[in-house]
Amino acid sequence: MHEAAMSAANDLREYLEAEEKLGKKVIAARVDGKVKDLHSAVPEGAETIEPIQAHEDAALAIIRHSTAHVMADAVQRLFPGTKVAFGPATEDGFYYDYDRPGGTFSEDDLAAIEAEMKKIIEADVPFRKEIVERDELKKLLDSMGETYKSEHLDRLEGELSVYRHGDWVDLCEGPHVPSTRFLQAFKLTHVAGAYWRGDERNPMLQRIYGTAFANPKLLKRHLKQIEEAKKRDHRKLGKELELFTFHPWAPASPFFTGRGAAIYNGLVDYVRGLYGRHGYEEIITPQVFDRALFETSGHLPSYGENMFMGATLDGIRDAAEELAKAPEDGPRDAAGCQHVIEEHVRFGVKPMNCPSHCLLFGSQLKSYRELPLRYADFGRLHRYERSGVTQGLTRVRTFAQDDGHIFCTEEQLSAEIGAFIDLVFEVYRDFDFHDVRIAIATRPEDRLGADEVWDKAEAALIAGVEEKDLPYEILEGEGAFYGPKVEFHLKDAIGRPWQLGTIQADFNLPERFDLEYVGADNERHRPVMLHRAVLGSVERFYGVLLEHVGGNFPTWLAPEQLRLVTVSNEFDAYAHEAAAELRKAGVRVTVDDSSERLGSKIRAGRLMRVPYIGVVGGKEAEARGLGVRSRDENKDIGLLTLDQVRDRIQAEALPPSQRATTDE
Repeated sequence: MHEAAMSAANDLREYLEAEEKLGKKVIAARVDGKVKDLHSAVPEGAETIEPIQAHEDAALAIIRHSTAHVMADAVQRLFPGTKVAFGPATEDGFYYDYDRPGGTFSEDDLAAIEAEMKKIIEADVPFRKEIVERDELKKLLDSMGETYKSEHLDRLEGELSVYRHGDWVDLCEGPHVPSTRFLQAFKLTHVAGAYWRGDERNPMLQRIYGTAFANPKLLKRHLKQIEEAKKRDHRKLGKELELFTFHPWAPASPFFTGRGAAIYNGLVDYVRGLYGRHGYEEIITPQVFDRALFETSGHLPSYGENMFMGATLDGIRDAAEELAKAPEDGPRDAAGCQHVIEEHVRFGVKPMNCPSHCLLFGSQLKSYRELPLRYADFGRLHRYERSGVTQGLTRVRTFAQDDGHIFCTEEQLSAEIGAFIDLVFEVYRDFDFHDVRIAIATRPEDRLGADEVWDKAEAALIAGVEEKDLPYEILEGEGAFYGPKVEFHLKDAIGRPWQLGTIQADFNLPERFDLEYVGADNERHRPVMLHRAVLGSVERFYGVLLEHVGGNFPTWLAPEQLRLVTVSNEFDAYAHEAAAELRKAGVRVTVDDSSERLGSKIRAGRLMRVPYIGVVGGKEAEARGLGVRSRDENKDIGLLTLDQVRDRIQAEALPPSQRATTDE
């Protein structure tokens, strides 16, 4: 019946119906592994076509994207004249950007939009896909006044389609649910500003965020997670715990206080400790390079829009003088002026370390006996992230990575990948991350190098993961432009996924920089380069960890491990004496000898998430001890001598993996 069904069916819905696979909860189909909606034509030569039920993971993005369309329909019904921009599904839900004449959306507006959405959904309106010629589509969008969609159309190539539900129509490639009845569980969450295409030079739009699920139970669970996430928001906690701040004169560039820097340096020192055990050589490389470096690496043409470029005053004067000269063929246009300026903007601030590591490796001819050579670098990096996408510590313009590059032979590749995977899981256990998912991102369309090089790189990464007997998924086309990568996605304490660690196999940069080593055969060979990071950006990991622990940093990382609070000023001298003794033993301790009441001092210590609070009164001073309260055990431990306090904190002063090593 398979062949007959394929020949008779106009679309996937008809095919599944003929195969008796079209149940009430089927919203899409998986065709040879690719997700397509039921409106799509049956692809010629398709080998496997299977239904996707509403409760499956693959259905979630379709449900959310379709809900975004219904939201946009409701917005334009309620607020005539509003234009739409982008409205995709996201990892947590969906959003749609609007240009609303005369203002923003209020909480009351969101409630009204939700009510209108429910009317559309209850009407069980079908979604319809239409393939449209470019000229016809251009006329349609212009007639609707959808200037943003019309501009976006000019950037698109290939087959063009629109989706309709009822009278509402949108430029979209899908996929979408069969009808609005599948969209029963949704919630609009908040409004934010967003520049068109994330560029602050473009108009500011209003972005309405929402989320949707296959059923109300899942939605309710997610909304609880959102509430918990608000409490754990690292921007909120960073302010409350006095860890970091921002200033408009340094956009998206964090300032870390003494307390915040203690944690930051603790993260760096932790990774440094691993490097000594795992054979890494820490190096220091410049921050500013001639643009020739980034042209050689391929970053300038592929990544230039996200780089900070610079010039000396001499360079600016030279550019001005050249532009002031009247060329024989008339004045320059904007492109001509830009070319002149770019010629004199000779320097780039590095957005990543890999090109500079290639220069260092190539500064001396290496022997195969020196490989694998593992470089580590905490150099400061700068990337021009658009203001519309920056967010707290998780998306900044200046940061450091626990960055490393391994230069090795092809024969050493598998072992190096395996060793890195072991390192990743050791680190994540130390930070109490236990739910880790692996994805392998393969070659993108825009890439360097030949296909056979990518074949080798992808095969090496897959083999390295499979040798560890770990499950993984393939992310088609999501690799870096110079090489495929293994991504480590982990879930935090409230179940949110984060992509942190990565390792990338690169045969291209060694070729572009003409890197060589002398092999055992006394011939010159090209090394392979592995780009790797465990934490990734230290700033981003800091933000993720802050939310994961809810501000309750483990004792080994907490900026303040112990706070002494005095019952009265009579015991200040002993409190400071005890603090000095504990500091000699390496304990990070402070003293609150303010005139506040004891209860207020204890409460202040708890609010700052200090792991231990030591009460100092007459009994404690006489016994040369402290009345200790533990944050993690949530109880008063009682009177401990200073030696007992020291021993207790020192036992927790190392990461778990290092404590095990010490115990052995």
